[in-house]
Amino acid sequence: MKVILLEDVKSLGKKGQLVDVSDGYARNFILSKKKGIEATAKNMNDLKLQKAHEDKLAAQRLEEAKLFAAEIAKAEVVLELKVGEGGKLFGAVSSKEIAQAAKEQLNMELDKKKLVLPNPIKTVGTTSVSVKLHPQVTAELKVVVKEA
Repeated sequence: MKVILLEDVKSLGKKGQLVDVSDGYARNFILSKKKGIEATAKNMNDLKLQKAHEDKLAAQRLEEAKLFAAEIAKAEVVLELKVGEGGKLFGAVSSKEIAQAAKEQLNMELDKKKLVLPNPIKTVGTTSVSVKLHPQVTAELKVVVKEA
């Protein structure tokens, strides 16, 4: 029996996939637990329409991420912090502080988890911070640390 999976089933397939299983397994497990539906012509057409809609939404999200990345590339966040001898900061600049400053200065909502800091910023100067907006889109935000 051919079945369209409604959710991921271990060792069988992923959501939206068309799989061929035995009649008993389909009736007693997949259909009864609502993990899938029978692959009729109507259900196959619905699946095709749903996939087309998901592809359209994914393309739209990618385009929005690209536009936001262009906006971020032009932006600059300035942080004024206490500095000790030799231009060293007391502590370090975290992604949370950068996200908060971007919200205050630029009105940009950046998720602190999306900011990629390979090493914490511990000195005065300009640093480029990567922002992962989408699996295919990464933007560079310029962070300027100044002495208070």
